[in-house]
Amino acid sequence: MEPVTHFLTGACIGRAGLNRKTACATLVGTLAAEAADLDIVWGLRGQVDELKHHRGITHTFIAAPVVALIVVLFAALIHRWQEQRRTRRRLAANLDPGAPVPLRLQPTRIHWGWLYLTALIAALSHILLDWTTTYGVRPFFPFNPRWYEGGFIFIAEPVLWVLLIGAIIVPWLLGLVAGEIGARRKPFRGRGWAIFALAAMVALWAWRWSEQAHALALVQNQQVASAPVKRAAAEPYPVDPFRWHVILETPDFYQTAEVNTRTSEVDSDPQRDVRFKPPFTPAVEAAQRTYLGQVYLDWASWAVVTDLGQDPVQALEPPQLSPNRHWTTVQFVDLRFDYSFLGTARSVGRPPLSGDVYIVDGREDAGEIFNGQVQH
Repeated sequence: MEPVTHFLTGACIGRAGLNRKTACATLVGTLAAEAADLDIVWGLRGQVDELKHHRGITHTFIAAPVVALIVVLFAALIHRWQEQRRTRRRLAANLDPGAPVPLRLQPTRIHWGWLYLTALIAALSHILLDWTTTYGVRPFFPFNPRWYEGGFIFIAEPVLWVLLIGAIIVPWLLGLVAGEIGARRKPFRGRGWAIFALAAMVALWAWRWSEQAHALALVQNQQVASAPVKRAAAEPYPVDPFRWHVILETPDFYQTAEVNTRTSEVDSDPQRDVRFKPPFTPAVEAAQRTYLGQVYLDWASWAVVTDLGQDPVQALEPPQLSPNRHWTTVQFVDLRFDYSFLGTARSVGRPPLSGDVYIVDGREDAGEIFNGQVQH
């Protein structure tokens, strides 16, 4: 998932009752829920390195306890700094020995065991949320490098934003109203809303998972493809739980279909939606051995590698060669992302998360482009 959903989920985990056990639960839950994505710093070395390492070791079950510990240690530093400020303010206030200490100057009591549990639950929630998307996650890395993806939630789901933001904003608004009418302020307001939002998230997952299975069943029952289907996948659209983009693989071609599970409609045109498997040329073989090729094929579960011939890529000039030498473009595409996410028209141009390699004389790598950016 994108960062907003992770942050909001962590905040709701902290406010679901753990903030009644210890101070800083909401802060720690919010940070721990997104901390795994710090591996995007690999992007400083290029997008191919980011593709290789993103959702790697920091997104695993063995790293989640470590990620949680780091977040708690960070919170401990903030807590120590805050307590030092409160101590200085108490001394500056010159309070009488028997006078009550104002609430804002009282020490913050933290139960470190509960705080670590909060961070651990939030860190594990990151893996779970990433698994629900099409991109997937490697929770057992490095012992098992396989990618796992539920693929029933779009990577940016506005319905989840509404649920999670509502769970945080509504209690705050109710608190403002209560303050205006002079009602006594309730501590730890919002637990019920946070629990509701998290439960609604799980219910949405179950609903979409069911609709995904329904979409695959509809395609199978209508026998969309004209050849035996080796495997199939249903990719989600945002907001609409009834709309799915289905990919079918046969021995000779791929075929896509647009499915509406509410009306049981399946739209697939053999003239428009069939993509024959490209031939395996020497240029394709050479491109698969490049760094981009190895990383891409390790990640992509629906990879299609095509020798496009002398089709230049917009981001990089083709190699300048002598007349007796030949260059070709090899394109890497993952069919999971080769559709228009937000509209009804088919994607135009090179799809997102695709890569291109210039191959010279069917063996030499002369330039790599991933996701529209030149790789060095």
